[in-house]
Amino acid sequence: MPRFRATVPIDDYVLDVLQRDLTGHDQHPSAFLVYLYLFARSVRQRWRPVAAGLSAIAEDTGLSRSAVQAAMERLRARELIATERAHATATPRHRVLRHWRQTQRRRQAATE
Repeated sequence: MPRFRATVPIDDYVLDVLQRDLTGHDQHPSAFLVYLYLFARSVRQRWRPVAAGLSAIAEDTGLSRSAVQAAMERLRARELIATERAHATATPRHRVLRHWRQTQRRRQAATE
């Protein structure tokens, strides 16, 4: 019996464009892996921000803490995630940004 019963739908953009962009152009496959991890957690939490520190993400993805830290910096710089903290020592909350969805909605509104 499968361990997980629910599937996580992934936007075509993530697989067709973002994967090639992060792993090929930016040469940061760890950034793509971290983005997929945060994307899946966000979907399961109904798009609420994901509360997770670097160590937790590293353990869940199998990456080193420094690789996750570099990936998070890359994702923030590319505006693919937004991170907030209540205070300096609080667990960060990461919000997955999907800017291609907004562009798609604008295109649909323009044609209507």
